[in-house]
Amino acid sequence: MFHFRLDTSSGVPPYLQLVQQVQQAVLLGFLQPGDRLPLIREVVKSLAINPNTVAKAYRQLEQEDLVTGRPGHGTFVNDTLPAAVPPATYTSLRHGLQTWLRRAYAAGLDDHAIAALFSSVHHQTKTKRETA
Repeated sequence: MFHFRLDTSSGVPPYLQLVQQVQQAVLLGFLQPGDRLPLIREVVKSLAINPNTVAKAYRQLEQEDLVTGRPGHGTFVNDTLPAAVPPATYTSLRHGLQTWLRRAYAAGLDDHAIAALFSSVHHQTKTKRETA
């Protein structure tokens, strides 16, 4: 079953963290069409947050057409999702990224420096890709 987590130091509103986690789980194939998201009361209990926060996240996900709420049954991932990248591709990329992160930490970079470097290279690569 899918579990949410919150990073209280991220500066990202809790409802948006929930939305992003579902978006990423769908993209990575961890959540499949037909999977049920945790019930609002389950999320409230596990994260100790306001039920309105969870409801707001679920409403946004419905507006994005990622999920559908079924009264009395829960909220389910929609069947009409873009095809996920094959899991083997993510496994390979994850391994490469883990290797890179270990090297960055060994070189003395902290989380902020790693995020800045990744963001910079990502932006550069994306810009070059779009103009190619």
